[in-house]
Amino acid sequence: MSATKSAVSPSVRAFDVEAIRREFPGLDQQVHGKPLVYLDNAATAQKPRAVLEATTRAYERDCANVHRGVHTLAERATRDYEAARGKVARWLGVSDAREVVFVRGATEGLNLLAWSFGRPRLGPGDEVLITELEHHSNIVPWQLVAQAAGATVKAVPVNPQGELDQAAFERLLGPRTKLLAFTHTSNALGTTNPVARMCALARERGVPTIVDGCQAVPHGPVDVAALGCDFFVFSGHKLFGPTATGGVWGRKALLDAMPPWQGGGDMIATVSLEKGSTWAPVPAKFEAGTPNIAGFIGLAAGLDWLSTLDWPAVRAHEQELLAHATRELAAIPGLRIVGQAKEKASVVSFVMDGCHPHDVATIVDHERVAVRAGHHCAQPLMACMKVPATTRASFAFYNTHAEVERLAVALHKVRELLL
Repeated sequence: MSATKSAVSPSVRAFDVEAIRREFPGLDQQVHGKPLVYLDNAATAQKPRAVLEATTRAYERDCANVHRGVHTLAERATRDYEAARGKVARWLGVSDAREVVFVRGATEGLNLLAWSFGRPRLGPGDEVLITELEHHSNIVPWQLVAQAAGATVKAVPVNPQGELDQAAFERLLGPRTKLLAFTHTSNALGTTNPVARMCALARERGVPTIVDGCQAVPHGPVDVAALGCDFFVFSGHKLFGPTATGGVWGRKALLDAMPPWQGGGDMIATVSLEKGSTWAPVPAKFEAGTPNIAGFIGLAAGLDWLSTLDWPAVRAHEQELLAHATRELAAIPGLRIVGQAKEKASVVSFVMDGCHPHDVATIVDHERVAVRAGHHCAQPLMACMKVPATTRASFAFYNTHAEVERLAVALHKVRELLL
């Protein structure tokens, strides 16, 4: 393996990764009798102690429903739940917290937008433009609404490096395009798109934009105003928070004009058997039923903790991990990295000659390294890259250079066992 100490920049040396790791109890365990190396962060991230404690405290001390009670526990739960909305808004660079709709995750958020925003805009012959980089969550909902409306879904192709063909994007962004939905960062390859440029081109042509930000938010705060999108969607569990949490940010004028997607408690202003129902203002209009109250309180505590980090140093550390992993893996005979975009998050997706990705993941698990194998809910992208599946190592700020080398050792073990 290559030497690494000389390659680590001074800013990364100053980054106290060990102090950060101590905040994540899940990292301090053994798998198959050896210390865990967790490199499946693009699937879900580990949770800091602040999230675990806040979630537990919400259940132990303030276990009550929100918005509909006047007793003390309900008032405390409502206060903390709505405070979470403000903290999510700040993470996204948003001044009006009413523009943040809480959902179970990006999948629910994209379905909400597909049916409540997309479906009313679409008719026969219209087009929804997506990309070949998309997660299934940003493909299937558009296929469903397009089928219902007689519209068509088109996709911007990718080049062999896993980058969007920008010339093709401009050609496909045509007069029939009624909306553009695309990923900020690819979950399967790590490719980071030029979001602001793409949104600006769409805005010039009067096309609203929806950005799937799941894989972007774990790498630092986002400024949706600078991105220029109309909607931004994310999942909390990738942002070091609880599962079944997430958010949709949308421009308030657009949210106000959208019909509800689900009906039930807390999303109404009035209900009458004779006159029908009227709706609560946003965001309540889109939040039917009892939400994951403790989960969002935990997410807010996580955002408080994340806000204390030096994010330029975090990003530098993650990029050093990516560079280190790329060098180490590229040096393994028979291993090919899939997707080498110039702009990438800390994700390395690869195939090994003669080895099925699931076999690779199983063997490295027995070497105590957790990675993901399969099509990563991105089958069209796998087809574009001419592979059925890959093994994916995805790094977070709590990962270390020693863990990169542990992955490389485990992959050499795969070659010894399978070849």
